[in-house]
Amino acid sequence: MQSVKMQRVKIKSRKPQSLGSRLFDVGNYILLALVGLVMFYPMYYVFIISISSAEFINQGSVNLFPRGINWDAYKIVFKNEQIWTGYKNTILYTTVGTLINLACTAMCAYPLSRKDLYGRSVITVIVTLTMFVSGGLIPLYLVVSQLKLLNTMWAIVLPPAISTYNMIVMRTSFSAIPDSLMESAYLDGANDIQILARIVLPLSKPIMATMTLFYAVSHWNSYFPAMIYLNDQAKYPVQVIMRDIVIQGDMAQNGDIASNLNVVATNYKYAVIIISVIPILMVYPLLQKYFTKGVMVGAVKG
Repeated sequence: MQSVKMQRVKIKSRKPQSLGSRLFDVGNYILLALVGLVMFYPMYYVFIISISSAEFINQGSVNLFPRGINWDAYKIVFKNEQIWTGYKNTILYTTVGTLINLACTAMCAYPLSRKDLYGRSVITVIVTLTMFVSGGLIPLYLVVSQLKLLNTMWAIVLPPAISTYNMIVMRTSFSAIPDSLMESAYLDGANDIQILARIVLPLSKPIMATMTLFYAVSHWNSYFPAMIYLNDQAKYPVQVIMRDIVIQGDMAQNGDIASNLNVVATNYKYAVIIISVIPILMVYPLLQKYFTKGVMVGAVKG
């Protein structure tokens, strides 16, 4: 009965929104709807072009809805073995690279989150400077070359092993874990590796999921390192192949396109874009519930 009375009191204590507050909310909804539309339409346009007939594309009459719907461009894309090889390489680079990123970032963030680390502030400043000062592309290439990593997967996944920004966010999240938990673990005989693996990481699922998303998207969309370090086309990720198709038009003279009246090079290019983007978009719903919480936890304390 008391809980029911308390709920009634809370409901009665709520003041009705003023006209200005309502107008502000409506304005926010309209603004966010417009921003969402502006962000959504380019991808929607690429999709409707990819399934429209070549006749209407050449006329420039495809704007809001697809015309002469056909899936021939996707059939041609699925028959391209080079794209499937690129997919396999991209999945491999993204998986291995993300695991390396998470391991290195966590092992760097954990000691910097400990207040008993001697010289923690100095080390943090030195690490932060790497966000503003770097050796440049040529020294990095020379290092990769001297380490015999050229034309290997490791040239793609090892140089970006740690993002300084992500490490600082993760360090801040680790700092929010009560010191009493770690002190109890020390008393039970646990070392720092066991504390990190059994206490810190299990309590940091939101930030780990957020970092997984950040790193995975970065690896999936990356193409420049592959262009620099890889010489074998069989090792190219799908983004490099898509770049060749979209910018250089290497596949425009594909025999399947020339023999199909419903497909032009534009169909083919846009179909490749859609196919290369959809897999990483499917990751967002799986990690969305952790995303906001992880970013907020990592940004509250400095």
